[in-house]
Amino acid sequence: MNSIWYFEDVNLFNIMCPHKFKDAGHNHTFKEYSKNDYIYSEEDAADKIYLINSGKIKIGYINEEGDEVISAILSKGEIFGEKAILGEERRNEFALALENNTSICPIASEEMLELIRGNRELSLKIYKFIGFRLKRLERRLKLLLFKDTKTRLKEYLKELALDYGYTNAVSGDTVIRHPFTQKEIAALIGTSRPTLNILINELQEEGYLKFDRKEIILKNK
Repeated sequence: MNSIWYFEDVNLFNIMCPHKFKDAGHNHTFKEYSKNDYIYSEEDAADKIYLINSGKIKIGYINEEGDEVISAILSKGEIFGEKAILGEERRNEFALALENNTSICPIASEEMLELIRGNRELSLKIYKFIGFRLKRLERRLKLLLFKDTKTRLKEYLKELALDYGYTNAVSGDTVIRHPFTQKEIAALIGTSRPTLNILINELQEEGYLKFDRKEIILKNK
């Protein structure tokens, strides 16, 4: 297979775009979205999964108090809506484009299931990814429920380090080059942007990190 879709999630694996398989049997298409367009809403039919070609997608739901809870912000190469191939009939979350010119590859769940049945390697990768995503979501929800905001920030930075970080060979510091805004990070840890700024300043004063707009350095202690 000459065309590869690179999906990176803590370097677990690369996942191939199913429409680029030689035996996919039809044309490969992308759908374009503008900022704040919904890809799907809660209670919509769960009949597709999606691969992100460009842009960022916010995944979340509205709780019983009417507040928006953000469970993930995903970017190029990542997959979402995957519960459609696990038997989910209606969405229990929404997916919203965060940027203009967001490009998505939609794949009918039946088509994906057919591809999975015919390709053992793809099947293992898809289900390994789903298991990892569910474990990460469960861990994040526990942090939101039981940990203070500063602890949630530190734990989230560890996740970012796994996804986007590398170790500086000279200093031993962990350098995280990530695609998220401060507003998005605040939403993911369940706090406000002003509170996030206060915590970042505190951690910088403590020598825990150095924070720039697109780069975070976790100091080697």
